[in-house]
Amino acid sequence: MTKFGYTVEYKIETMARAYGRELPLAWKKSVELARQLRGKTVDQAREYLEKVIALKQPVPMKKYKRWVAHKSGVGPARYPVKAAKAFLKILESAVANAEFTGKEDPDAMVIRVINAHKGATTKAFRPRAYGRSGPWNQDTVNLEIVLEEVA
Repeated sequence: MTKFGYTVEYKIETMARAYGRELPLAWKKSVELARQLRGKTVDQAREYLEKVIALKQPVPMKKYKRWVAHKSGVGPARYPVKAAKAFLKILESAVANAEFTGKEDPDAMVIRVINAHKGATTKAFRPRAYGRSGPWNQDTVNLEIVLEEVA
């Protein structure tokens, strides 16, 4: 497959995949967290996510950093705990899929693809004063993780 002038080859036999659909997460925080996890091994990613959940490791905000407070030694950063819990759950699902398909060491696999895309918006209305109502919509995120065995 040719993309942007170079060839991308996928070996399905060495990969495992998991997908989370319409998760009620903040999309921008999910994008930043995915950027930090891309290219790490499963063990490194699991450790990183557990530190974020324990509020020990801030996630640097590179693109969506307006009005974000600085953290010591990191710069603009946040602790997206809810997103980290969802990422950890999908990562464990991808590892389970790798074990099911007979991969030797799923914990040593590398995160080849990790994407957070906007999902469908859940529409709702919130009652307001004087018989009026206003929109009360909730954005969702589609999360994809693809693991690949290291040669």
